[in-house]
Amino acid sequence: MFNILPLIYNRITRYINSRKIITSCPTASVGLKTAIIGKMMIKVDSSCVINIGNNVIITNGRDYNPLSPNSRGSIFMSPNSQLYIGDLTGMSSPHIWVKNKILIGKNVNIGADCIILDNDCHSLDFKLRRRREIENNGFTPDYNSSFSSPITIEDDVLIGTRSIILKGVTIGSRSVIGAGSVVTRSIPADCIAGGNPCKVIRKINEQS
Repeated sequence: MFNILPLIYNRITRYINSRKIITSCPTASVGLKTAIIGKMMIKVDSSCVINIGNNVIITNGRDYNPLSPNSRGSIFMSPNSQLYIGDLTGMSSPHIWVKNKILIGKNVNIGADCIILDNDCHSLDFKLRRRREIENNGFTPDYNSSFSSPITIEDDVLIGTRSIILKGVTIGSRSVIGAGSVVTRSIPADCIAGGNPCKVIRKINEQS
């Protein structure tokens, strides 16, 4: 007998996660047939700019991808930050932290448990890291003084599981990032790249 419970659960979690974004940020745009399925930590506010395209699929937890060890992914956005996700993009249990701006293009595939982080999270100054008082925007001087720089992931990129994409990086269209890579510098279009730090291995149209 066909079990409809997973289908009902998917629809409920899709609705709840989408509503979290829209109610927290009334100007957010979430496209048609976009699904955010499974438990996901979503923290945004009304000052953020959020534009998620059509037919975007974000799944969370090992029930949807056996390579996802965490029960849920996360979208965390600082005030006045910007997140853009293009049409037909898919990701599993992603961890997206936006202080400045993250732009993910169309037809992008992001493997399980990847981290996309456009800031350092902490200051390089140990004196600021010691300070715990909360400033007017709700964050500590440590976080507020941390460096950030936009990330751009262009169309048709494939990013392997458990990769980390760090601040200031652009990954060019159609490039492939190997599993477990740490991307600290920009990668041009039409390349296969991997490693820590991530480096170009070869052009896609070249023989290995």
